[in-house]
Amino acid sequence: MFKPLPLFIGLRYTRAKRRNHFISFISASSMLGVMLGVAALIVVLSVMNGFHKEVRERILGMASHAVIMGADGKIDDWRRGLEIAKDHPEVVGQAPFVEMRGMLINGQYVSGVAVRGILPEEEPKVSDVGKHMTEGSLSLLEPGSFNIILGRELANNLGVQVGDKVTLVAPEVMMTPAGNMPRMKRFNVVGTFRIDMGKFDSGVGLVHMSDAAKVLRLGEAVTGIRLKLRDMYRAPEISVELAKEQEGWFRVSDWTMEFSNFFSALRTEKRMMGMILFLIIAVAAFNIVSTLVMVVTDKRSDIAILRTLGLSPREIMQIFMIQGATLGFVGTLIGAIVGVLAALNLESFIAGLEKLFGFKILDPTVYYISRMPSDLHWDDVWMVAVSAFVVTLLATLYPARRAAATQPAEALRYE
Repeated sequence: MFKPLPLFIGLRYTRAKRRNHFISFISASSMLGVMLGVAALIVVLSVMNGFHKEVRERILGMASHAVIMGADGKIDDWRRGLEIAKDHPEVVGQAPFVEMRGMLINGQYVSGVAVRGILPEEEPKVSDVGKHMTEGSLSLLEPGSFNIILGRELANNLGVQVGDKVTLVAPEVMMTPAGNMPRMKRFNVVGTFRIDMGKFDSGVGLVHMSDAAKVLRLGEAVTGIRLKLRDMYRAPEISVELAKEQEGWFRVSDWTMEFSNFFSALRTEKRMMGMILFLIIAVAAFNIVSTLVMVVTDKRSDIAILRTLGLSPREIMQIFMIQGATLGFVGTLIGAIVGVLAALNLESFIAGLEKLFGFKILDPTVYYISRMPSDLHWDDVWMVAVSAFVVTLLATLYPARRAAATQPAEALRYE
């Protein structure tokens, strides 16, 4: 009356109280292992996603999604380029810039620097550096003032504070009676910023675009145009589209090219960490194999009776596959629920632990961030859950085939 019969018997074996308590213990531990493995993997992947998001936001807070530069190092008609970019539906911000490499000198202290000339009123459209000012503001960068804003670490390396002066040595040569000399210009330090990324905090200085153009003798030209896009992952194709709409030859760059090695390393780290933690689920799957092997041994007489009643080897195999799959499904489902809840409430949970025990897990004086970030991706949840269930399902094959191979006469010989 119960159809399909293997499903009914398999579920009945799962719910039935066993005479052998050791088998019951192994069954519970294998299900618990699957649950812990799934939950741990979801939480760790969410934490890694959170770290990656924090790093990406810090980088793109200073860098731009895409950059269009002149093939010869300058763009003369940059205002037309801004209008073209503004008309593109995927562009949400655009700003011109002048960039040069040089050295900053303060007495005996010397440091290499990437000087970026910006328009203070346009810069917030493409970067968040204005939100990370520790002293001063972008509005202090006025044309002709030759003011400069330094990264916090760069200012410390040079031993300067707001109000001091630094000398910029630019890669431009000027003719003097004593021969060719590098071009030098004094700048007033009017502010500092801190992005918490060493590349920017220790190696970038901001000046007004017209001041940078004067140092490089660009006249009205600029080095390029920076873009902020609606979808930053489309930066490669959109930057090429915009470059083709302008007259002349241009070079394009985007954040995926500039930081490709860094983000590739992060993806590799996440992938390898996921594979390592997936071994927890594999160990739990081996426990399911052990559980089913012992169940098959314990149920040899039941299997023989079922065979004599007309069940085929295939149906016997299905019974034990259903039993093992039930353990895997329940463990995976509970683990996924626990993992999702833990990932969504991780920050408050860690904050509670820190308050309870009176210590900081992430010391802000050592790490760039003071909280445990978590960014749950549902595709990660589905990938972990499906993979865990498939592994537990595969683990049932050997015990189920062994049960199907049971010979009724031999199993009932000594009963």
